[in-house]
Amino acid sequence: MPTMHQNLRIPGPTPIPDEVREAQSAPMIDHRGTEFGEMLREIGSGICELIGTAHEVLLLTGSGTGAMEAAIVNTLSAGDRVLSVSIGSFGDRFARIAEAYGAAVDRLEVEWGLAADPAELAHMLAARDPYRAVLLTHNETSTGVANPLRELVAVVRAAPGDPLVLVDGISGLGAMPFETDAWGIDLVVSASQKAWMASPGIAIAAVGERARTAEATARMPRYYWGFVEARRWAEKGQTPWTPAISVLYGLRVGVRRLRAEGREATWARHQAVAAGAQAGLEALGLRLVAPAGHRSPTVTAAWLPDGLEWPPFNADMRSRGLVVAGGQDKLAGRILRFGHMGMVEPADLAEAVRVMGETLRDHGHAVDPSAAAEASMTAAGATVEGVATAR
Repeated sequence: MPTMHQNLRIPGPTPIPDEVREAQSAPMIDHRGTEFGEMLREIGSGICELIGTAHEVLLLTGSGTGAMEAAIVNTLSAGDRVLSVSIGSFGDRFARIAEAYGAAVDRLEVEWGLAADPAELAHMLAARDPYRAVLLTHNETSTGVANPLRELVAVVRAAPGDPLVLVDGISGLGAMPFETDAWGIDLVVSASQKAWMASPGIAIAAVGERARTAEATARMPRYYWGFVEARRWAEKGQTPWTPAISVLYGLRVGVRRLRAEGREATWARHQAVAAGAQAGLEALGLRLVAPAGHRSPTVTAAWLPDGLEWPPFNADMRSRGLVVAGGQDKLAGRILRFGHMGMVEPADLAEAVRVMGETLRDHGHAVDPSAAAEASMTAAGATVEGVATAR
């Protein structure tokens, strides 16, 4: 039976463009052949361009969490002092991975819904013995908060001991301003199913010179995730282990689309769509989790109204074709998360706002779905005009 069209508004996997879907259905090729090597090099060089690095990008078959684990085990040793700056669920995950491999992890824990304060980070770094590495989250999808990453990295690079800067960029790379080399980031990871517009299955690691040097002394156990082996095979246009070829087909198309659009245009589009999402949800009477100035361009989180139970509300939205994410961990049942990254335009968000409004109304909340959808489109359009004027 045919399935209902879904307006997929979760923080990932994201909607896949038709050309990506078609590419991912292409026949298999020899992953030791020249055609595969050409594809691997094109994807890597394209990502380098889009995230502002002249260093290497390694493509590993796995999830974003696998990429985070790879970042840890290739640069650190058991007993290394590590500072984890956590603003939500995925910042906590980064810390737990480091602890699982024996790192001595201190935490700078920020209240969920807020961004990390560079001054607070500077104070903590100055008051402690030097750290081997600092773990940072670019964009926290559990709360809809974007960290002031450039400022945080600058603080870390000025700290005693010059710690490595390891960044979870999974839900931000490709959609938000990012300058790997210019900002002084040593290693950043991402994943294919986010702004890159492909299916899940490819972990991305951009490795700078300091991170690469750290591999020589890192003693955490690694085999599948080892960068040395991945690099050795990448130089031949191959991967050490069997790759997710179909996902790479799609990732190549996603990277091509982003290069054709241009970095600044992509960033502006996500900024406009985020403004539309925020305005639409607020027009529905929902209170946003993140404060103005630190709201994510790729996911917007909002508190559920008092008395609204998430399971039946979520089920009702899904029956109408709208798929939205709920809260995670301690925010489960308390917030909803509205994803808008990758293949997304203002009209997609306005339609989602309208359906959400109709569902809220049927659950006893006095809202105007059409007016909220119009507010979403107006805010997105105003943001586009503002960006164009600023240029």
